[in-house]
Amino acid sequence: MTQTTRLGCACGQVHLEVEGAPIVSTECCCNSCRAAGARIQTLPSAPRILETTGATRFVLYRKDRVRFLAGTEHFKEFRLTPEAKTRRVVATCCNTPVFLEFQGGHWLSLYGCLWPAGTLPPLQLRTMTEDLPPGSTLPDDIPNGKRQSVSFFAKLLGAWIAMGFRSPKITCVNGKLQL
Repeated sequence: MTQTTRLGCACGQVHLEVEGAPIVSTECCCNSCRAAGARIQTLPSAPRILETTGATRFVLYRKDRVRFLAGTEHFKEFRLTPEAKTRRVVATCCNTPVFLEFQGGHWLSLYGCLWPAGTLPPLQLRTMTEDLPPGSTLPDDIPNGKRQSVSFFAKLLGAWIAMGFRSPKITCVNGKLQL
């Protein structure tokens, strides 16, 4: 039997569930994730999403293993620039970031703040550490890749193969969030 995990926003109006194991549990240190995280967490009542290292915590799941159960009417997208290939979706009921989606991607990067305390899947790796400011230090508890590693891309490719090379559309986002 496949495990199902229920997640939600900080105020409890948005509910989703994920099925099975994640593709990978990571922290992203790229300039875009750090800039977007800094802007999103300035929203009223928004949870802190940047780690002390400046990284953003994500758990990646295949799109076909994520189900939105309630509250999608609160979803608004935020893009760093109008032409950005990534969108970050925020539950505006309490300004909880829900997911990051790459245009055409077959996975969602779910924000770590969705998991109740003590239930977040263990961190497996950090990516894009070369984007951190000079002098930044990271713990050596997991791999700290300067860029995305071959194994990272292999995990994404394996998930895409398992999905039959499909990339489901996420259509439950209702407008744009201006930051």
